[in-house]
Amino acid sequence: MVHLRSSRSVEETCALTETALAAHGLQIFCTVDHSGAAEAAGLVMPPTKLVIFGSPKAGTPLMVAAPTLAIDLPLKALVWEDADGQVWLSYNQPQYLQERHGFPTEMLQNLSGAAAILQKVVDPAV
Repeated sequence: MVHLRSSRSVEETCALTETALAAHGLQIFCTVDHSGAAEAAGLVMPPTKLVIFGSPKAGTPLMVAAPTLAIDLPLKALVWEDADGQVWLSYNQPQYLQERHGFPTEMLQNLSGAAAILQKVVDPAV
């Protein structure tokens, strides 16, 4: 799993993540506000949001090659705050998904673009 340090709040990092992904043609399927749901249940947890996103054009061939990949697609980006107040953007490495589901290595490119976009959210110089 990749953990990228963010200098912004969870709200800002989440909004930037959604904007960057959409600007590159990826569909934002939904954003799950885990901490908001916890609050609604009378519980407390640090700010935590999960952005669920993808591209059927990129993901469908992968799921045809490795049907179990459907459990990990659409892709997810977790924006969360740790106990020290540090905000992180976390996601699964494309190689991990390839090893887990066994799709052909030459198809890694279908996922690697999303990782590059997420890296730029927290480090625009990349």
